[in-house]
Amino acid sequence: MASEKEAAIAAVPSDGPTIFDKIINRQIPSTVVFEDDKVLAFRDIAPQAPTHIVIIPKVKDGLTGLNKAEERHCEILGHLLYVTKLIAKQEGLDDGYRVVINDGPNGCQSVFHLHLHLIGGRQMNWPPG
Repeated sequence: MASEKEAAIAAVPSDGPTIFDKIINRQIPSTVVFEDDKVLAFRDIAPQAPTHIVIIPKVKDGLTGLNKAEERHCEILGHLLYVTKLIAKQEGLDDGYRVVINDGPNGCQSVFHLHLHLIGGRQMNWPPG
């Protein structure tokens, strides 16, 4: 399997359906940890820490990456961050955690559906990349 970096370099930006759409539609199984009418959060299948959760908007609305955000997306962007905080509390990440948004090829984005990574349960390093 290609590395995440190789996958990001090879990925073709698109507004079409992604693997996340299949997860939202329950066509691909996932371990859901949070869901409401706007977002879905599930455990990453290749975790980079003891806790690694992916948080996605259920409706993409052109938001394939953070660089595509428009003023109309402010509500969902805020909701994604608030839900991230709720999940961190639910997961017992009281000592801290990291929130990552990969954007574009150099940001290592390989799935063009905005998503946040909640990573915790261990000491993070700096710089991250």
